Amino acid sequence: MNRKRIIVLLMVLVMAASFAACGEKEAPAMEGSGDTVVIAIGEEPTSLDPTNGWGHGNAPIMQSTLVRYDADMNFVNDLAAEYDLSEDGLVWTFQIRKDAYFTDGEQVNAHDVAFTLETAKTAMGSIDLSFMDSAVAADDFTVVITLNTPTFWFLNTLASVGIVPEHAYSESYGTNPAVTSGPYQFVEWRRQEQLVLEANENYYGKVPAIKHVIIVFMGEDAALAAVRAGQVDAAITSATLAVNQVNGYHIERIATADCRGFTLPVLPAEGKVAQNGAPIGNNVTCNMEIRQAIAYAIDRSLIADVALNGYATPAFSENDGMPWNNPAVKIETNVDYAKQLLADAGWADTDGDGIVEKDGLKAEFTCMYPAGDSARQAILLACVELLKAVGINVIPEGLSWDEISLRMFSEAVMMGWGAANPSETYFLYQSKGALLDDYYNPEGYRNEVTDSYLEAARQALTAEEAYENFRKVQWDGETGTAMIGQCPWVWIVNLDHVYFIRDGLNIGDQYVHPHGSNFPFLQNIQDWTWAE
Repeated sequence: MNRKRIIVLLMVLVMAASFAACGEKEAPAMEGSGDTVVIAIGEEPTSLDPTNGWGHGNAPIMQSTLVRYDADMNFVNDLAAEYDLSEDGLVWTFQIRKDAYFTDGEQVNAHDVAFTLETAKTAMGSIDLSFMDSAVAADDFTVVITLNTPTFWFLNTLASVGIVPEHAYSESYGTNPAVTSGPYQFVEWRRQEQLVLEANENYYGKVPAIKHVIIVFMGEDAALAAVRAGQVDAAITSATLAVNQVNGYHIERIATADCRGFTLPVLPAEGKVAQNGAPIGNNVTCNMEIRQAIAYAIDRSLIADVALNGYATPAFSENDGMPWNNPAVKIETNVDYAKQLLADAGWADTDGDGIVEKDGLKAEFTCMYPAGDSARQAILLACVELLKAVGINVIPEGLSWDEISLRMFSEAVMMGWGAANPSETYFLYQSKGALLDDYYNPEGYRNEVTDSYLEAARQALTAEEAYENFRKVQWDGETGTAMIGQCPWVWIVNLDHVYFIRDGLNIGDQYVHPHGSNFPFLQNIQDWTWAE
């Protein structure tokens, strides 16, 4: 299929996504003004309890953290007044500031910090504290955290763990966190409708100018309809819907570390099953030449410019642009080389149907994507067309995440990752995490050499040592996770996060967003203002 044909197909897809929202039913009027803002996002939390993962990966909004990121992704103190690390990398000692109070008037202290970390470790949710032995309050304002092994990204973890009040914590905290110490405090949460917050006027830091925040939960099409009706002040949208122009609003795009790509099972189908009983392995994608041919055949710039309206950039790893990225992983689109990889491995179209085969096996497989995600659908459909040029047939299928989780060990997924935290590389590729009932390593990648680099990076006491090992994880000249290596992933694009913003609303200096364009958007909300 030629480039012109692909561009036409992608433009039709984009226009269809744009027109699809025109008939949406209007949402209830909830217009913000003055000291209020109404924000439409698509992802509702399952809990507001930081010990169960609320705020993980970004600021938790209602709770304070020991440290936080500034706009340049450097660590600055929050609850911590100062801290130090022992020479062996095992003992962190934090001094807690003395001007921080919970919303019930109780002073935040070291006992709250220790309680939060110990509770989060026991919960074993999305916050990984398996490397922590203990968190102990040495006195009211000193907490000593002891690790069982040096862990380079411990500060990254602490930057997203909100501190809960030991004296006011219960099982209901996840639905009613009435006592907090962050810039905003909880008012109301109506499931599948809205979350209401108000400014904490006794916050020890900068008290927010926006006093009332109403977060409404709605999909992309409904959010666009709400924008058109003037019912929200800010709304998440997608690259495919950002072509719409609405009077009184403008589009803002935020740089991210949010990438999209194929996960491709690296094991053959041999009748084995994962922990959740799902089948393991795929007899097509287990062939490295298939995976690498896909990587070289895809025109990433074309997909970014046409399928995503320019709201994306080509991606070559899960950490493009980060200091631990290996520049050697970047590849150029080369359809002829992709064809040669297949031919050299014995794949040929012997029956003239346009699909290459080998030993009677067609180069054909299903790739799943979450139904309703227009960006992933657009990326996948573009890849389907591009891969026909090398004789690989990909069958797209939109499903729920529950359905995807039952098939992701044996079929490809249009997956997404990305974080300003090197731990993500560790969890994506460590052998012990392969084929577990989560989304980190469903492709089943295992490599002892990679594991050795990952462990060296985790236990490093300096950034230089850690970053060098993370680069070797990707490619050490002979092996690695990169597309020039074993290629368990085919990375395609880094998405911009795109939002409709009402004219006059200033959303401040947005930090680099991790994967997920919902709550990362709000991590600096205490800096938002309305024009005078």
